Amino acid sequence: MTADDWNRVADVASVVCLLGGSLLAFAAGVGVLRFPDLLARMHAGTKPQVLGLVLVLVGLGLRLRDGGAVWALVLVAVFQMLTAPVAAHMVGRAGYRTGKVDSRTLEVDELTRDLTAAQEAQRRRRA
Repeated sequence: MTADDWNRVADVASVVCLLGGSLLAFAAGVGVLRFPDLLARMHAGTKPQVLGLVLVLVGLGLRLRDGGAVWALVLVAVFQMLTAPVAAHMVGRAGYRTGKVDSRTLEVDELTRDLTAAQEAQRRRRA
């Protein structure tokens, strides 16, 4: 295969990644708007959105084929993968503490036990 053939393959792979990533990001946006509760919306806002962004970045990297730009795209992907789970965890925890999460829909509820134990310890310190 010639270099021109490899460029065509990279361009086709780039288009596939860009379209797939765009569809996942669009599905994440629709999920955030349409899902009924906080936990489902939180899931839609993190998992498909991050995968969609990574696919868009891969497609962009395949299209640009420049070392410096690809490293910048890798950094964006790494930071997104590091911050999205933390943000989702904090949003879920804040939603739980403010009563936005229906505890009847949870299969396992470890946070109530932990919050109750922390409140008991705080009461004992005051007494």
